[in-house]
Amino acid sequence: MQKKFARVCWLLLLLCCLARIARGQDGDRIQIIESRLSALSQQSPGLRQKVQLLVTGLPMRDYLNALARATNINISSDPSLTGAVYDTFNGVTAAEVIAFLASKYSLDVNVTGSIIMISPYHPAILPVTRVPKAILVNFNQAGGLLSLELSNDSLGAVARRITAVSGRNVIVPVGLQDKVVSGFIAAAPFDGALEKLAFINNIKVTRTPDGFYVFQALEDNEENYMNGERNTSTRKSLRPAQGKPQTSGVFVRKVGNKNLLSADANNAPIDDLIRQASSEMNKSFVLYTELKGNISIHVSDVSYDYFLSMLLKNTEYSYREDEGVYLIGDRKVTGVGTFKMIKLKRRAVDSTLMRSLPPEIVGGLQVQEFRELNSILLTGSAMRVANAEAIIRQMDELVPVVLIELTMIDVHKNRTVATGISAGVADSVKTGGTVLPGIKYTFGSKSINSFLNSVGKFTTLNLGHVAPNFYASINALESQGDVEVRSVPKLSSLNGHAASFSVGKKAYYKDVTQSVYPSLNTPTSYITNVYKEVNADLSVNINPVVSDNDQVTLSIKINISDFLNIPADGSPPPQSVSKYETNLRVKSEDTILLGGIERTEDNESSSGVPLLSRIPVLKWLFSSRTKSHDKVVTLLLIKSTIIR
Repeated sequence: MQKKFARVCWLLLLLCCLARIARGQDGDRIQIIESRLSALSQQSPGLRQKVQLLVTGLPMRDYLNALARATNINISSDPSLTGAVYDTFNGVTAAEVIAFLASKYSLDVNVTGSIIMISPYHPAILPVTRVPKAILVNFNQAGGLLSLELSNDSLGAVARRITAVSGRNVIVPVGLQDKVVSGFIAAAPFDGALEKLAFINNIKVTRTPDGFYVFQALEDNEENYMNGERNTSTRKSLRPAQGKPQTSGVFVRKVGNKNLLSADANNAPIDDLIRQASSEMNKSFVLYTELKGNISIHVSDVSYDYFLSMLLKNTEYSYREDEGVYLIGDRKVTGVGTFKMIKLKRRAVDSTLMRSLPPEIVGGLQVQEFRELNSILLTGSAMRVANAEAIIRQMDELVPVVLIELTMIDVHKNRTVATGISAGVADSVKTGGTVLPGIKYTFGSKSINSFLNSVGKFTTLNLGHVAPNFYASINALESQGDVEVRSVPKLSSLNGHAASFSVGKKAYYKDVTQSVYPSLNTPTSYITNVYKEVNADLSVNINPVVSDNDQVTLSIKINISDFLNIPADGSPPPQSVSKYETNLRVKSEDTILLGGIERTEDNESSSGVPLLSRIPVLKWLFSSRTKSHDKVVTLLLIKSTIIR
């Protein structure tokens, strides 16, 4: 505060002195003009002539011309004289009027011969002694703290003052000596104070190895900014492509404990982006080849490696890291290539995995599988290797195993009714048979003759006797069957791989081939018997696919075939075939029932005496009938369990 008050006092004293000097100089000037007019009055008596001027508001040049005509003197007025005269004079000489106007309106009067030249007065500019401005710089030697209070001060004077108070050499190049700087810094470390002073005034400061501090101007492509550690620093700005606009910037900010990059560049050179990002992240790098091409990119908070991957993707360049140093260049350069052994932890290296690798990922790489180590060796560009590794790691997931429990039940239900009377002649036929649970009884000739004699005793009819080898059979039998066949196989399969089950039987039939060979005498024929195979199977094919919510999608195919009978003549046996195919989704450990696979056979046959076997009532005596109903139902229960 005392320093400011003293500065104001010095300025007021200087102004007073200048005003007093100006008044003294103006008085001397008027005396010189009066002397000139007095000397001229000897030649021009009109200057001593008293005049009376009562006109006001007249322009200066017109006023002087009127004075010249009234006194008969020669006056030349400068065209630059402006303004009007509002003074009236009475009984004063022309010389006194001219001197008064020169004093009041700041006119300059010069005499050449008998001509008076009047023009505006331009006082000579006196050199003013410049009072050196105090540079407010303080330095605390004990703590090494520097304080600055600058306002439009020259950089050269500031550097001299800092050097004087701190004892540390601060140098300013000749081109920056007169640069005006401003700033207020209170008790900051010496290095930090100079850096912030440079940041404020858009210059830079560098400390040389011998301890000197040098202020420098920023180059055309340099700028000051705040780096990732929140410190002021200088960087090169990105060069725009020729003839195209460009907005760009690469910045670093700390997210958690990591420094992450953000970039906004439009048609900027890839080389400049890599250099600036490496400078921001303090990464060491080596360029094996010149990086060509421009890119437009806008990313926020990404790692340095990801940033390089984005810049070099779809280009002929790649990179790899070696002990903290990033090697960048053409993919074909040996230093950029690498190899890596990837050991799988959750699944096996097989043909399915190798076929699943996208061609655009493994293109340009040499891929070798080592099943003994359950590993894959990748050789090629480091960036392509990293991309392929990321894909393989994503595919290295535990493949679920699905346990499939099948319960197959075949229910056979049959009903057969056989009725009728049969008679005939045969040797050694004995009387006998069953009465319960069904009637199937054969009567011999003796039994029949005894029955006929008994009937004759009660009637007058003589029915006679049958031949000794005659017999008669009565058949009235109904049979029912209920058979259940159960099979409980268990299958297991990897997710997405089919599991199959098949059970059945084989039969053979004879295929007879006769070949005839003609000859002159007797044709020769050869008969060839070939036994061919025919199958009747129950086959089940299930393909399970597991989803993330423990749901299992089952693709089920069922094929059931069976022999209806086996012909005695060796011909191909007839078959019944049923097929079932469906897709469904179930939850793990749920059981589903597949039904509706049913076969029904109805058979009715009869034999008897022609005509009589078709007459009501009589047909029961002269025919035998067999009626059968056979029903087969197949039930399939499936339970799937996910095993991880």
